[in-house]
Amino acid sequence: SVDCSFSRGVCDWKQDADDDFDWNPADRDRGDGYYMAVPAFVGHKKDMGRLKLLLTDLRPKSSYCLIFSYRLAGERVGKLRVFLANKKTAPVWEQNKEKDERWRTGKIEIFQGAETTNSVTFESERGKGKTGEIGVDNVILISGLCPED
Repeated sequence: SVDCSFSRGVCDWKQDADDDFDWNPADRDRGDGYYMAVPAFVGHKKDMGRLKLLLTDLRPKSSYCLIFSYRLAGERVGKLRVFLANKKTAPVWEQNKEKDERWRTGKIEIFQGAETTNSVTFESERGKGKTGEIGVDNVILISGLCPED
């Protein structure tokens, strides 16, 4: 497994230069490192911020599971989407705010075939709200299919 978390991960993360705003580091509550977040007040409604994970060293023709923590906190905070590079048009994962604002776990299977997925993009879309944030943390890539809970 590959640790792509932000505090001590070994992965190559890039801010998208063509989006509307950047993701920024935010301190964890427990004080052990940080996660990446977009505060709700950044930008205008429907603005996008994209954070890209470059997957340059993946062996082709095997599958991976991308596991990550995420949180959407705040009234009308917006959406979090995940795109794979070889499927640019539609997100492979999308989430709006849940009833509570706790951290949850997302899982995405990445199948390497004829087309290699060379990046994963976390996209935050600004909502109408002015408080809260969209956060991503603990990004891990493991070989094989995603485990059941």
